[in-house]
Amino acid sequence: MENPQAMAHQGQLPADNHVHTHWSWDTPDSSTMRRACEQAIAQGLPAIAFTEHLDFTIWQDDDRATTDGLVDRHPAHQLPIDVEGYVAELAECRERFPGLRIWSGVETGEPHLFAASIARHLRDSPVDRVLGSLHSLSDRGRLVGVGRLLHVDADATMRRYLGEMVGMIESSDVFQVLAHVDFPRRYWPGGSHRYVEKDYEEEYRAVFRALAGTGRALEINTSSPLASADQVRWFHEAGGEAVSFGSDAHAPTAVGQKFDLAVAVAEAAGFRPGRDRFDFWRR
Repeated sequence: MENPQAMAHQGQLPADNHVHTHWSWDTPDSSTMRRACEQAIAQGLPAIAFTEHLDFTIWQDDDRATTDGLVDRHPAHQLPIDVEGYVAELAECRERFPGLRIWSGVETGEPHLFAASIARHLRDSPVDRVLGSLHSLSDRGRLVGVGRLLHVDADATMRRYLGEMVGMIESSDVFQVLAHVDFPRRYWPGGSHRYVEKDYEEEYRAVFRALAGTGRALEINTSSPLASADQVRWFHEAGGEAVSFGSDAHAPTAVGQKFDLAVAVAEAAGFRPGRDRFDFWRR
């Protein structure tokens, strides 16, 4: 029987749980919270989460990265979040846009390697949304961007990436949402159209079993290329309870991008609107 609350929200686009602004090290100064909020309202979204990159180029002695013998990150363009500036702009937008729910957040890179550093940050600067991401893999004592490793051996890197993601899920409980599970596909040699998802079905299913076992949400990331309905269905078949929608916007115009298609993907996989318009979608 249909959930009457879910039926009441049919046609309502979900919240965008993954947005970057100029407080992220890889996002231009023109990407302000105010402009992102204006876009969210124009798109008819009920809420937006500003999940700025929380990455580390220097880590603590009690981080696993130290235990594993990692000495640096390559490339090392990452910068810390200006928490004071971020919080001030967030408060300004909450006052300016009272009809839009605005969440604070971080996207934690490699959270299983930096548990101590992340805990220190969140202790001093708690947030509403925490995403977990895998952008880099270890290579001869360094953390190296996965896009670079793909050009050495794409197939081996992809399998290693998804295996590392299982370990990340099993050894870190700090994040609520697993972001862009097939991040390397964006950088696939020769173009993402050459990527064959079915070749990695076994590895994907292992990730989804691990994630489903924790009760956490899988992100449907709408930054090109969009996750397939097959991929989200595999999560559903593994017992996955919830999906989150994230534009991964690094420009205000990208907030809520392709959410109509993402909703179709979620519905085709068996997920429906949750308890209210701010909730994750659920099975």
